[in-house]
Amino acid sequence: MIVSASYKTDIPAFYGRWFLNRLEAGHCRMVNPYGGQTYRIGLTRAEVDGFVFWTKNLGPFLPALEEVSGRGFPFVVQYSVTGLPAALERSVPDAERAVEHMARLRDRWGPRAAVWRYDPIVTAPIVKAPIMKAGATPPSWHRETFARLAGRMRGLTDEAVVSFLQPYRKTARNLDAAGVPWCDPDPEEKRALLADLAGIAAEHGMALTLCTQPELTGVPGTAPARCVDAQRLSDVAGRPIAAKEKGNRPGCLCAESRDIGDYDTCPHGCVYCYAVANRATAQRRFAAHDPEGEFLFTRERAG
Repeated sequence: MIVSASYKTDIPAFYGRWFLNRLEAGHCRMVNPYGGQTYRIGLTRAEVDGFVFWTKNLGPFLPALEEVSGRGFPFVVQYSVTGLPAALERSVPDAERAVEHMARLRDRWGPRAAVWRYDPIVTAPIVKAPIMKAGATPPSWHRETFARLAGRMRGLTDEAVVSFLQPYRKTARNLDAAGVPWCDPDPEEKRALLADLAGIAAEHGMALTLCTQPELTGVPGTAPARCVDAQRLSDVAGRPIAAKEKGNRPGCLCAESRDIGDYDTCPHGCVYCYAVANRATAQRRFAAHDPEGEFLFTRERAG
């Protein structure tokens, strides 16, 4: 079994001590966010083939990766580095620090251990409203920013994953509440931007992959992403890791995995986040978090 930690929250940035405690205990518990059922998830070497870590700030977790590796677990880090304005990402480290983290990953575990996520592509057009004059992110901004970051990422990874902002109800509500005049570009504008980003990525030794947006497949130089990638884990591990394809959404090509995160627990405060409906709730849950607990956070019904 591959364990995902986690696309629902940033475990490396905020819950690293809890994760290591659960690794030592050999299990964690979680609650199904839809049905409310409680599950026990084994975290022993006999039960886990490898981990996929998702984060916007790997710094606090770098020492923990040594312990994960020392216990014999291969891992891949999906590292989101976008350079987006503070109006959209409130508390993530600056891109230069993230590049330093990626370099440490490469130096210690090789370039297959990390994937750069330029994700999501948030298109906020230039408007007259003062709040976004300095924070506009039209397609030209993404071309310039991606090129700058790709130059810094050269040699640190061989893949850049991108996706356009999905206008989920929670996402749209949060963006509107923050006063961000976002838009969803038409397909041809998206394809044109993807073609340019693919060319930039190739210049810097990276493949450009697209996360779960099958309507945009076929752009030259791009391919569908496999964010939970058994082959990449196999390369890191130096041995075959078998897992059947079992995506979470239509068009998702990820290998089967178990995610051990929880929604509404990430206090980063990114206003486009699909996993946090209310930042105050996420901050409250993080503050009440028990690193010694079996659950990432304790619900009254979780027992």
